[in-house]
Amino acid sequence: MKNNIIGVIVLSLCCLNSAYAMRCGRNLVVEGDYIEEVIAQCGEPDSIQTHTEVVSRTLRFPFRTLDTTEYIEIRVEEWIYNLGPSRFQQYLRFENGVLVEVKSLGRGY
Repeated sequence: MKNNIIGVIVLSLCCLNSAYAMRCGRNLVVEGDYIEEVIAQCGEPDSIQTHTEVVSRTLRFPFRTLDTTEYIEIRVEEWIYNLGPSRFQQYLRFENGVLVEVKSLGRGY
């Protein structure tokens, strides 16, 4: 029984990992890859949307004597790969040139 539970956990972890990657032929694109690496492995995307976002983070100091908030501007690119009617379209989000999100969309066309 204990071995069955461990097996189920290992299989579910393997499935979770695939949500953070996209296969291009024999290559695998994963979060943390740079734009240049993705283009080299998968080619140009079908759609690119570019914009800038302002993100804030609060720096907290010991004993709460001083909390400060800093704002940084990041460049965001959102790509869509249409892999044809037999596969799902893939959405890739880059922040400052680094892949941070991969998710499947509906069927391609």
